[in-house]
Amino acid sequence: MSEISSRIAPAAKVRLGGARAWLVWALAVTFVILLFNVQTGYAILNSRVAGDLNLSLEQIGFVAACYTWVFAVAQLFSGALLDRVGARKVLLPAIALVTIGVFLFAFAESYEMILISQIVLAVGSCAGFVGAGYVGGVWFGMARFGFMFGLVQLVAALSSAFGQAGFDAALARWSWREVMNGFGIFGVGLLLLAMLFIRNPTPVETASHRGGFISGVLSSIGEVLKKPQIWVISLVGAITFGAVLALGVVWMPKLLVAHGLSESNANWATACIWLGLAAGSPLIARWSDAARSRRQPIILTTLTQVGLVAALVYVPMTPMLAMALCFAFGFANAGHMLSFSAAADISPPKLIGTSASIVNGSMFILGGVLMGLPGEFLGDSAGGLADFQTAMLPCVGTLIASGLLAFAIKESHPRH
Repeated sequence: MSEISSRIAPAAKVRLGGARAWLVWALAVTFVILLFNVQTGYAILNSRVAGDLNLSLEQIGFVAACYTWVFAVAQLFSGALLDRVGARKVLLPAIALVTIGVFLFAFAESYEMILISQIVLAVGSCAGFVGAGYVGGVWFGMARFGFMFGLVQLVAALSSAFGQAGFDAALARWSWREVMNGFGIFGVGLLLLAMLFIRNPTPVETASHRGGFISGVLSSIGEVLKKPQIWVISLVGAITFGAVLALGVVWMPKLLVAHGLSESNANWATACIWLGLAAGSPLIARWSDAARSRRQPIILTTLTQVGLVAALVYVPMTPMLAMALCFAFGFANAGHMLSFSAAADISPPKLIGTSASIVNGSMFILGGVLMGLPGEFLGDSAGGLADFQTAMLPCVGTLIASGLLAFAIKESHPRH
């Protein structure tokens, strides 16, 4: 007993929110930065990879789709695993898998190797964003869970805003293989630091046999999914996140060019979406806590997005107006982060990772759908402004539906 007590006592004395907490959180967020840059990298590098390896557009598209499918499925289990075994036993293998996937990508000489690398990356990546949110919850306390998750989104959004520019600068000096090898070496260094410092502040009790462990993971997922409010919260968050994913990654530059803006101005305006998201993520979380409400900020930010997207689609654009509206849209879109807080509010503290992974998984699944819908509406049309205004109808329509559905969310902010 004395030996057991000596092992547990040091972990029990760790102060939540102290220097050690910030160090562990910073390492988890650095993992998120690595993930976002690697994901951005494939979008930028795929044409060069296709040229070097003689890949068809169909193969390039299937690789991206396969990554998304594997990521979405694995995402559902990552949070439950975090709850069951803790940050160390999930994030260390995740960082290792991402690092291996990066090196496989860098040294790939065939389509099959590219496909395998993306599958390995997807399995490792599924624990990144949710893992950083989980670390914020266990190391800073549930009272600061929403704010710390907002800071994670701030970093992720800034990475999206500036990552492409960084990639373009790197590719001006090095080949795509050298750039990816650089990310792999960075991953090795991150893994070494994570092995030294990443762990939970207190020990995590786990099942002692395999059957209990697997059934425990599945029961954790089932316990969260049986709450009707989880489905409502997830759907509202998924639609709003899907809108920022569809517009910020694919369609906003094309829409603004159709409005008559230059490609450069359209790209700058699109970057303002991510800057707005970065600014709004911690501030809206603060607003929610100050107002002691999840429901009100979610409703207001969702309805605001409807008006802003409608303006971006139908109002004549100038470069300055486009940048202002895109920034405001990104800022309001940060309200989707409250879906994580609302889901955590109604879940037991021991299941915060599970609730976060379910919400995040639904966001990426629906986000992929919303990214593809405008293309279906656009079809083989010439791509004029009227065509893009029609193509944006799914985005505007689903945001309206999300705004209405948000009224079905019950207030969940802790009152004490």
